[in-house]
Amino acid sequence: MKSSVGPKDKVFLISLGCAKNLVDSEHMLGLLHSRGFELAATIEDAGIAVVNTCGFIQDAVEEAIGTILEVADHKREGNLKKLLVTGCLVQRYGYKLRKEIPEVDGWLGTGEIYRIADTIEDECRGESIPFLLGRPGYLADHSVPRIQTTPFYTAYLRIAEGCSHRCSYCTIPALRGPFRSREPGSLILEAERLVSGGVKELNLIAQDTTLYGKDLERDSCLEDLLEGLLDIRGVKWIRLLYCHPNGVSDRLLELIDSEKVICPYLDLPMQHVNQEVLMAMERESGGESPGELLERVRSKRRRISVRTTFMVGFPGETEKIFQELCDFVRAAQFDHLGAFVFSGEEGTPAARLETTVDLAEAERRLGELLGIQAGVSKKINQRIVGNTLSVLIEGMSPETDLLLTGRTATMAPEVDSQVLINKGEGVAGDMVPVLITEAHAYDLVGEIV
Repeated sequence: MKSSVGPKDKVFLISLGCAKNLVDSEHMLGLLHSRGFELAATIEDAGIAVVNTCGFIQDAVEEAIGTILEVADHKREGNLKKLLVTGCLVQRYGYKLRKEIPEVDGWLGTGEIYRIADTIEDECRGESIPFLLGRPGYLADHSVPRIQTTPFYTAYLRIAEGCSHRCSYCTIPALRGPFRSREPGSLILEAERLVSGGVKELNLIAQDTTLYGKDLERDSCLEDLLEGLLDIRGVKWIRLLYCHPNGVSDRLLELIDSEKVICPYLDLPMQHVNQEVLMAMERESGGESPGELLERVRSKRRRISVRTTFMVGFPGETEKIFQELCDFVRAAQFDHLGAFVFSGEEGTPAARLETTVDLAEAERRLGELLGIQAGVSKKINQRIVGNTLSVLIEGMSPETDLLLTGRTATMAPEVDSQVLINKGEGVAGDMVPVLITEAHAYDLVGEIV
């Protein structure tokens, strides 16, 4: 017998995965609120739960399934009446999962999130369990309601959806569809609305932000969009995330160099430096080596901080090739670096390659690479001691109420290091001068001046 959902039942949404997925979650919250659904602060207060999932790699799949089962326990205990699952996991494994997890009352793929309110209302009327899964093609614009879940002073501006690169290890094109840019006017309108609501920091995201506009009928590009965003009064920081190394133009670097509102920061996921490995990864070559790209980025007057990610254990990565990567990291002096172990994802060309690095060895390499970066990061941070930097206050430290935390223009939210402030008073959202007094492997310590 179906449990009925009443008009007073609130909706609780759990968002997993990346910032791009978070924007989907914010749109779903906006769509639900616009249709009269109340939003719950905790799952205990909700009658309906939505889990927006990630399914990019196996670890994310396992986390998503674990979260779904945990929410299903709430439903069995009587706290919840309905459970819906959306996002990348549904897009990837939906047909299989709907048979294995009967506690779920509705499934929506990545291209169907705009139907979340309809789906719940159908469930209210006792209609059959919805299973909405098609080829991803949906692209939310400024007209789609959105409830910001990030702190009031920072927001993500998703400038495009999907991916048209064909990296051999990646599931994103299958999960999110081809790359499709939003119209510049729509982005300017959304950015203006965010800034008028108190946002000081706009973080531009897409699967490849440097590809922005190339698919639009009229000429448009990332650099044009940035110039339009610079005209918005009140925006303090504009940050570029997810930039493909092959798409970094001289014009883009000149904009970063000359416009103080654009953070001196580039997120450049390189994945590897060995050419044979990069060819096996099917990472397109732009005719420029990783070293040459870094040299061009750092030739500007303004020091641009670089964040990158690398993959270890890819099929064919010998110890010699891995040491080539280690030597590059030592020499490159990245400001921020993330790394992960190769995962042969079902349905990708790389999953069919012969495994040459076992998991234990890949994890050893991961530890060695991160250890090298810890030393690099500490040396970079030590050079900053004695300088006064503008810091965006984020509030009290979760570890102790004796410290404030914040970020500089060269620190992205969630993924990078932070500034711990042990002297002075500040309020979340304020931008204040901080004298850096200590440097650790990743975090800085300072006092408000």
